[in-house]
Amino acid sequence: MPEDGGAPLLEIADELYGLALGDFTPARDARAKQLKGEDAALSAQVKALRKPSLAAWVVDQLVRHETEQVDQVIAVGAALRAAQAELAGEELRALTRQRRQLTAAVTTRARAVAAERGQKVTAAVSDQVEATLTAAMVDEGCARAVRSGLLVAPLATTGVDAVDPGPALALPEALGFAAAARPTPPAARPDLRVVPDPEADRKAVEAAERLLADADDRHAEAEQALAAAVADVEELEARSLQVQAEIDELRRRLAELEESSEEVDDELGDAEDVRAEAQDALAAAAREREAADAALQRLRQD
Repeated sequence: MPEDGGAPLLEIADELYGLALGDFTPARDARAKQLKGEDAALSAQVKALRKPSLAAWVVDQLVRHETEQVDQVIAVGAALRAAQAELAGEELRALTRQRRQLTAAVTTRARAVAAERGQKVTAAVSDQVEATLTAAMVDEGCARAVRSGLLVAPLATTGVDAVDPGPALALPEALGFAAAARPTPPAARPDLRVVPDPEADRKAVEAAERLLADADDRHAEAEQALAAAVADVEELEARSLQVQAEIDELRRRLAELEESSEEVDDELGDAEDVRAEAQDALAAAAREREAADAALQRLRQD
């Protein structure tokens, strides 16, 4: 901390990006206003801090409240990158499956962390969170960006080219920063002396019934989608077999035609030879006829 009492920018950012998403903007503006008379430059830097997207905020919360899981994701990613050049294809595929399972599990936990803070996470946002965790496993720069806990936008990578995580960070210095763990306080123990509330119980049951009904609907839709997909696969398999049979028949017919073509070519060659011989014989006969006619004409003149 500086002697004048102003907090360094990274420490202020760490505090702000650990807040509830709805509290970020008012807290940032209040802090910038507080610093305005003490350090105008720092106040302007704080005011310029961007509010994180929902997916980035979820990852930032995960880094602070489930630090061990995030560190595990990053460590596994580093080990995979180190071993990738030496592994055979089957081993790489197995490790890739493990990587996906890990990122999916940590993403599920990230949604729970967000829910504990009153923030609902949609499937689209969940996909962005998982893509960010995958990027942290695939790319070292993305791993450092995630661990900073100062993301303002989600990350993504194809795994081919290195990613510049700078635009997704609150400030450039974040790449050298690691957010401190903030253990989630234990849930308050229920007061067993509270008198049961039948109305609250009824509402809870109704809410659970609605959730079950929604889950049943989604399950039915999934079954219908699976049945349609199975039917499509079976139809396409049948068409594939039919097309392959037609291809085989055409290949057989082509082979027969090629064989017939060779035979016709041989016969054509022989016929051309006979024709040439006949043409020679005709020419010779014509010459003999002309000679005989000439001899006859001479005899008649004598």
